[in-house]
Amino acid sequence: MPRFDDSIHRMIDANLNRTREGMRVMEDCARFALNDAAISERLKAARHSLRTAIDNLPIPSDTLIASRDTAGDVGTKITTSAEQARLGMRDIISAAAKRATEALRVIEEASKSLGVSGATFESIRYAIYDIERDLCLALHPPCPQWALCVLITRELCTHHTPEQIIECAAEGGAACIQIREKSMPDAEMLDHAGAITNQAHALGMHVMINDRVHIAKLVEADGVHLGQNDLPIDAARELLGPKPWIGRTCPTIEHAIDAINQGADTCGLGPVFSSTTKSKPTLAGLTLIESYLKNDQTNTTPMLAISGISPSNILQLSAINCPGVAVSSAVCSSDDPLTATRAIVDAIRKHTDADAPTINA
Repeated sequence: MPRFDDSIHRMIDANLNRTREGMRVMEDCARFALNDAAISERLKAARHSLRTAIDNLPIPSDTLIASRDTAGDVGTKITTSAEQARLGMRDIISAAAKRATEALRVIEEASKSLGVSGATFESIRYAIYDIERDLCLALHPPCPQWALCVLITRELCTHHTPEQIIECAAEGGAACIQIREKSMPDAEMLDHAGAITNQAHALGMHVMINDRVHIAKLVEADGVHLGQNDLPIDAARELLGPKPWIGRTCPTIEHAIDAINQGADTCGLGPVFSSTTKSKPTLAGLTLIESYLKNDQTNTTPMLAISGISPSNILQLSAINCPGVAVSSAVCSSDDPLTATRAIVDAIRKHTDADAPTINA
């Protein structure tokens, strides 16, 4: 029968190893998956604090390692199927964080039996909870609710260049642009989208690319917007990786629910009004927006009302508390795109709290 002290020492040693393993996995995810020096440094500091706290326990030198009995540990042969499966980087981070925090709780409780308060181990555990959150958010930050996204199509920019339109849109309060060039060849589109993406990012705007997932990846846009006949969401995610946002056009509430269940970060709802840029014989109207905002399966996912929206009808949307819209010719073809942008943004924000986020450094 092992002595009580031996059992406590074995518990602390085993869980110290688990904690360090979990923290190291998290640190490598921060370093190699996210290139995030700040989070890496926080994990390194947590490991240093852990080492100091262990050294301050009233346990003689080398006692912990001397108590180790891997061959006699009955737990080493107990596994579950969940331990053998990781579906992606988020799963790796989550598993490592749980390993570290659960082990820290054991060390905290065990240390109390040695007359130590355990507060230091508790504070490290709380720090790991926060780091797990920040790692997951850095891996896939939540899509903002934009008040206005301006769809940039070169042939619709009749009075100003696309670059001038983007300057006006940014000044007028638009938070996002979508580059929509259906007929532009890929090689030209790559240069065009790259230049516009850099400009918009410098102005603090987000950039979505319409349809072309490969272009979005190459120019480091913030995401893509897909139509119903474009790539499936899971295929787009496989190509893009975990961080970029994926939007989906949804003409019905059923399409919206399905898109969200598949992993869409935002939904384009419509057509709301008749459009001058694309023939749309069937209109979803304001009813689709109202249904989306009332449905518990959809109303926490950002959305944009689409099609035919302009300063002349924006009040119909703001009256039903629509939090965001996407427009094209209303801004691109306007002889005063700054005023048009401000009118739309002001109408939306009059009834909602939609923000204009800036790009994270």
